[in-house]
Amino acid sequence: MTQEQWTAVDDYLTELVVRPGPELSAVEESAAAAGLPAIAVAPNEGKLLRLLAKLAGARSILEIGTLAGYSTIWLAGALPEGGSLVTLEIDPRHAEVARANIERAGLADRVEVRVGAALDSLPALATEGRGPFDMVFIDADKEGNPDYFRWALQLSRPGALIVVDNVVREGAVVEDTGRSDIQGTRRVLELMAAEPRVSVTVIQTVGRKGHDGMAIALVLST
Repeated sequence: MTQEQWTAVDDYLTELVVRPGPELSAVEESAAAAGLPAIAVAPNEGKLLRLLAKLAGARSILEIGTLAGYSTIWLAGALPEGGSLVTLEIDPRHAEVARANIERAGLADRVEVRVGAALDSLPALATEGRGPFDMVFIDADKEGNPDYFRWALQLSRPGALIVVDNVVREGAVVEDTGRSDIQGTRRVLELMAAEPRVSVTVIQTVGRKGHDGMAIALVLST
């Protein structure tokens, strides 16, 4: 298989079964116009996140890494009336683009965008008594993944889902390299594997984003 074939299959499946709405296409357009990196989840991955949130019965979701709000909108669309999502973004410009997209999607009443380093925002959430969350999606700098996972577990309830994106990295995860992103990815997988309070698996993905994968953990106890 080639990248062209993976992308063609993704495009076919996106049109046939994923069917993202115009509010999601608008996110992609606004991100490109603002010069944001094209690193958001693919449409089929976004819908997977929405389905996982629905299967978990999520009423409160925490997202670490907002970018332009693409995955935020997929996740927030799973929330029932009265549900809420907190998304953490370090870059004020990204947050500004995301807020506009979330407002356009009609989800501003249930989404809070917090600007600042996640390792500052996460302790603040704990201090404020926010949570426990029903689902946590981690898609930020890979070097911080081990710390983000620790906080996700602390802020979750039994039965919650913790999803960590980009854990295969074109297969580079099997290489013990000096790359900081790979080291962070390997450490978070090792941490999840050794943590008795979660049951975890990893799904490899191929498509328009290349070869990557998601770690999905069910919280058994906290």
